[in-house]
Amino acid sequence: MQLQVTAPLDQSVNFISKITQLAIDYTPKILGAVIVYLIGSMIIRWVSGIVGKMLKARNVDASLQGFLASFVKIMLTILLLLSVFGMLGVNLTSFAAILAGLAVGVGAALNGTLGNFAGGIMMLLFKPFKVGDIIEAQGHTGTVTELGIFNTFLLTPENKTVVLANGAVSTGTIVNYNTHGNLRVDLQMAIDPNMDINKARAVATEAMLSHPKVLKSPAPEVSVLKVGDGMVSLAIRPYTTQADYWDVYFGVTESVKNAFDHAGIAGPIPHRVIISK
Repeated sequence: MQLQVTAPLDQSVNFISKITQLAIDYTPKILGAVIVYLIGSMIIRWVSGIVGKMLKARNVDASLQGFLASFVKIMLTILLLLSVFGMLGVNLTSFAAILAGLAVGVGAALNGTLGNFAGGIMMLLFKPFKVGDIIEAQGHTGTVTELGIFNTFLLTPENKTVVLANGAVSTGTIVNYNTHGNLRVDLQMAIDPNMDINKARAVATEAMLSHPKVLKSPAPEVSVLKVGDGMVSLAIRPYTTQADYWDVYFGVTESVKNAFDHAGIAGPIPHRVIISK
């Protein structure tokens, strides 16, 4: 009976002794890791703030400022966590292998998302357009309201928000309406082929110049675009600023139409050909 009582007591003593030894061995490591993490987090916030101020002082694009500051913070946080795990005795080689495996799996699952991420980085670096520009991309035209890491946001003339994937935008054709500081507004208007083209040109030019938001230089243009199908198509092209593009687009269309009516310049008369059998 004495032996049966002593064996469990010895096991309990050994277990408590091991727990005590583990606490003695790992408590300094855990405390050290916690202290390093707290101090490291403070340093990371400080460095991120310094990076953000430097980018702002150098007038770097606002979208790129946020991205670079976040990127620096994420990289430093990863390094801090690796250091903390190393202090706790974690095998970093095995840990890195696990991360690599997870990265491959996540990359395969998020192939399109990673493509959009890469496209966002390319556009932030090479800047084919910036926030506030009017662009045409992926069959949509509008003002860029936000250039994010994964998506570009456009505000269309109909006041609709269009979200474009950066992967497609970066590899497709981008038409930037703001590269040269002013915009040419391309309009078309048809007149009857019997009308005097020179008179129509003079009337349209005067109507364009009467619009307060049409630029005097470069001068507006009126050219014959097409003759046929019972009409003469005129290309009416005023110039304006980026902010006034849509005002001029709709305002000049109305002004020229009213001027033509007042000057007696008629529009084309629809023709219908009836073939009898």
